[in-house]
Amino acid sequence: MRAVVQRVHRGVIEVEGRVVASIETGIAVFLGVASGDTEEDVTYLATKVAHLRIFEDHEGKMNRSVIEEGRNILVIPQFTLLGDVRKGRRPSYNAAAPPAEAEPLFTRFCETIETFGLRTARGVFGTHMEVSLVVDGPVTILLDSKKAF
Repeated sequence: MRAVVQRVHRGVIEVEGRVVASIETGIAVFLGVASGDTEEDVTYLATKVAHLRIFEDHEGKMNRSVIEEGRNILVIPQFTLLGDVRKGRRPSYNAAAPPAEAEPLFTRFCETIETFGLRTARGVFGTHMEVSLVVDGPVTILLDSKKAF
């Protein structure tokens, strides 16, 4: 399971011209589910995201988490995070989980985030979305449940 995490001032997801999810200051998480991912991957990544210290404290150091800040999380399903471009120019998505496997894990990720007292605003799985973000910092963190990087 992979995630791109960005600290944002606001984020909005639209599907067919209709706003389906939005947050103010918080975190946007682009989430890709790999084939073979399990509940352990969900727990690891959700816990890591919820506790990432990427918000500034009173001294201007990134020492506070989204939990401590009482902010929300925008979660965007994005299978293209599993794209492999090491060979050729066209990404291979063989590592991405099929929708029937990925969607329940996406949902569990969001539910696990919510167990920390956070609200998740969610993109719509399997649809074309327009995502608008105002990135703060910019602060962008890459995470992988298999610790590939």
